[in-house]
Amino acid sequence: MIRNILGSVVALAGAASAVLSPFRDWYGGRAGHDYRVRDLFEGITPAESGVLVSILLPFLAAALLVVLGVMLRSRLVVALAGLVVLGFTILWMVRQGQAAGSLVVGGDGAGLQVGVVNALAGGVLMLIGALLMSGGRSRRERRAVWEREPVEPFAVPAADQVDTWPPTQEPGMSVQTSPWPEPEVEPYTGPDPRDARTRSYPQAAPHPEDDPRDPVHPPHRPPPPPQG
Repeated sequence: MIRNILGSVVALAGAASAVLSPFRDWYGGRAGHDYRVRDLFEGITPAESGVLVSILLPFLAAALLVVLGVMLRSRLVVALAGLVVLGFTILWMVRQGQAAGSLVVGGDGAGLQVGVVNALAGGVLMLIGALLMSGGRSRRERRAVWEREPVEPFAVPAADQVDTWPPTQEPGMSVQTSPWPEPEVEPYTGPDPRDARTRSYPQAAPHPEDDPRDPVHPPHRPPPPPQG
């Protein structure tokens, strides 16, 4: 996350530097937006150029690629934008060297000037930003993480909310088979008459009211028939 933020900031700074560079002097006091895009392929001419058909056009396209790459967290798109800026800048340097006979760097405004530096720095910053970005996870990586992490269908409730399990959001016992509370059966019910070792033990007389099977509704003996 931090790498993506840092890389995005660096790449956006590079895009801003590249877009501003055509508005500064490039060579011999001539601004970058005075060079037509077609001059980069056909040769530098002294003809003036409109802003939208100048070297600013590929730099704007590269800036849009940077914004798209940051939104998609795509290192490839950001790196492509940096290569576009560097490629057009180097191509201009080649054409300008052919037109002037040589490229010189002069402080008196007769050679390469700050606009070229801004363009080169912008392209380099875009590439650095692409390297800093960690990028988004691929579909295979997301599927591997999803398969590795266990999926719990329901969250376990807190200790003071045990009556809400399963999570039906309704109070009460989780399983109720009767409207009455479940009886507690005495664990010891006496000797087993089927066991030869305890068959001789005295047996307690069963009482209906002591029947553990249904303490709420114990069985009752039918009344004796009337004596006629």
